[in-house]
This record gives sequence, C-alpha cells and structure tokens, in this order.
Amino acid sequence: MKTIKEINEKIKRGEVVVVTAEEVIDLVEKKGAKRVAQEVDVVTTGTFGPMCSSGAYFNIGHSKPRIKIGGGICTLNDVPAYTGFAAVDIYIGATALPDNDPRNKVYPGEFKYGGAHVIQELTAGNDVRLEASAYGTDCYPRKKLATLLNIKDLNEAVLFNIRNAYQNYNVAVNLSDKPIYTYMGLLKPNLGNANYCSAGQLSPLLKDPKYRSIGIGTKIFLGGGVGYVAWQGTQHNPSVLRKENGVPQAPAGTLAVIGDLKQMKPQWLVGASMLGYGVTLIVGIGVPIPVLDEETIQYAAIRDKDIYAQVIDYSQNYPQCVGSSLGEVNYAQLKTGKITLQGKEIPTGSLSSYSKAREIAEELKAWIKRGEFTLTEPVEKIPGQESGYSFKMLKERPIIEKEV
Repeated sequence: MKTIKEINEKIKRGEVVVVTAEEVIDLVEKKGAKRVAQEVDVVTTGTFGPMCSSGAYFNIGHSKPRIKIGGGICTLNDVPAYTGFAAVDIYIGATALPDNDPRNKVYPGEFKYGGAHVIQELTAGNDVRLEASAYGTDCYPRKKLATLLNIKDLNEAVLFNIRNAYQNYNVAVNLSDKPIYTYMGLLKPNLGNANYCSAGQLSPLLKDPKYRSIGIGTKIFLGGGVGYVAWQGTQHNPSVLRKENGVPQAPAGTLAVIGDLKQMKPQWLVGASMLGYGVTLIVGIGVPIPVLDEETIQYAAIRDKDIYAQVIDYSQNYPQCVGSSLGEVNYAQLKTGKITLQGKEIPTGSLSSYSKAREIAEELKAWIKRGEFTLTEPVEKIPGQESGYSFKMLKERPIIEKEV
C-alpha cells in the first residue's frame, strides 16, 4: 500500500516512477500486476475529443463610466454570452452561435463559428470584440460598450466544463436509407459507417472505472494547463451494466472540470464545426492515477480488447429514445478500422484522437517526473455504483410534459 503523500515526496525528490496507461499494459504483461504495483507510482492517462458541455467565464473589468452588463446583452465576436451574473461577469458556452448563423435552414448547416472558436481564440492570445448593451442604473450609468478584449487583460478567465471525459460512449450507426448528421459525425445510410469517440485504453475514467482515486479536487491536465475535478459531470451514471473487469459497457461516469484559461494552450482547446449539428470544443484532458495498491494496476492495465461499447442506431432509436443496442464491440475491434454488424462489414472512424491522447499522457508524465506537478488527495469521492444513482441513456429520465 502507498499513499498520495508518499508519492508526492518521491516526486519532490525526483525519484518517482511514472508510466502512461499504454506503457503499463506491457509492463503488467511482462512482470505481473503485483510487481508493477510495487515499482510504479503513477499512471498517466489522456483523452482528446469533442466535449460539447464546455464553456468559460470571465470577469472583464470595469469600464469608465461603469456598465452593468448583468441582465443586459453581450456578444463576443458576435457570439452571445450569458450575462445573468453581476455587472461584468459573463459566461460563454462552447455551442453558442451568432444570431445571424443560418443554422440548419440551409441543410446541412456548416456552423462555421461559435463559442468554442471564441474560447480557442482567447486562449491563443487573439483580441476578441466585445459588444454590450445595458439598461443603466445610478451606480452603473453606461448603456453601451464596444471594445476589444485580450485574455492577458481580463481579471479572471476560467474554463468551466460541466460534462467532460465521458467514461465510454456509444458507437453510432445509421439504419435508415439516407445520410444523417449528428454530434457523432456524418452517418452514412444502411450501416455505411460506424463512428465512436473514446481513447479506449488511454481514457481516464476507463483506467479507474470505479473512481477509486479520481474525485472532487483531483488535479489534472486540462487544455494544456493545470485544472481540477470540480464535481461529477452532468449525466453521471455509475450504475450501468459492467463487465467482470469493472468496466462499464455503456456511457457511464462524467467529470465537471475547472481551470485557469490563462495557462492553457490553443492546440488543446480547439473549436470545431460539426456539419448539420453545431459547434463543439475539442478538449484535452489527462488524469494521473496514483498507484496505491495492486488493484489500481489491474484496472490501469485493462486493454482495448477488454473495453466494450454499445452500437446504437442514430436514425431512429437514439433520437426517439426507443429500441436498444444493436450489439456490442470492443475498442480493439473498432481500431482495426472495421466491425461486423448484422452480417455486414462496416468501416469505423473515431471522433477522438488516440495519438493526441498519447501526447497528453506523455506530457503529464513529463510534468510529474520534472517535479512540476504533484498529486492531490480528493476531498470527496465521485459517486460510484454503491450510490444507486442511475441515468439510463436509452431510457432517460423523461421530461414530464405538461400542457402550457
């Protein structure tokens, strides 16, 4: 047994042994889990993929005379920001769109620019145009403001994402006879392709499937800088069915994460346009897993071939909340570039980047080895199976629709 305090002491002394979630697989194959648990102190993970439930908040500072943007209207590069806070606090969501975007009126819409692109531009140090209007008060008399913002001049710029790092996800297919455009990308008709979105054996919550070390307060790699797990993410569902190795077979846990946007890098926060769907933010996240015991290593060494995902029809079953899985496949099969479903060989594609996930795990490993990044003890556990909490993806908690 080790403790996080003991591991941090080794980091400070330059004696820590760190491997990535990819490297640990081969080590366990050669030496066994018990010996690797004794020799290795930290396993690093990584994921880099579209995460729509993301955004950033800012305190822009006070103009002269002062303006109360709170309760007014504000745009950043024509993209609307939420103003329902105080005078000069605003929040922009990754999926926000300019009012003049045609959306899907010309189908499929291109969604060329939105909140995610604004966040990337600010992170890159580019100037962003702010326009605001307010109703005016005795203490905040100004009613109009137009200026350029730069991240270095903002009082605070904070990335705050309410659902990131999904623990496993669907494999999306299309059973209909026409192409469809989804958040899982273009799905060709008649099982023409299958899209998935996970780093598999590198993905953070798949290497700690029961949230033994990942909790509220866990320090992480976020967008190229340092961030923290703030809470469980929305739609967190630890109670889905799991394989004998403890890995969920369907979308399960999620994380809400937070960090200083001023530390982050634009190559790890990328605005993306999803044809026919909308705008999203591609986020880089890496989580260190402290090796506290042999069980930690057993989970961390789970391979792609032992991680299964459900194949879901996005033409009818998903949008209508009906039907069930068409079958399940493992990530080793998905990464070959083809799977077989209903007797048909189907090409596969990933919306997340495995090579970028590997880079994140390596970068986090380097930070720890150089003594630049120590581990934190979670102040609270993320709810696990024992909580009894359940949010079923195929039979979601229905909105109770009432006549208005």
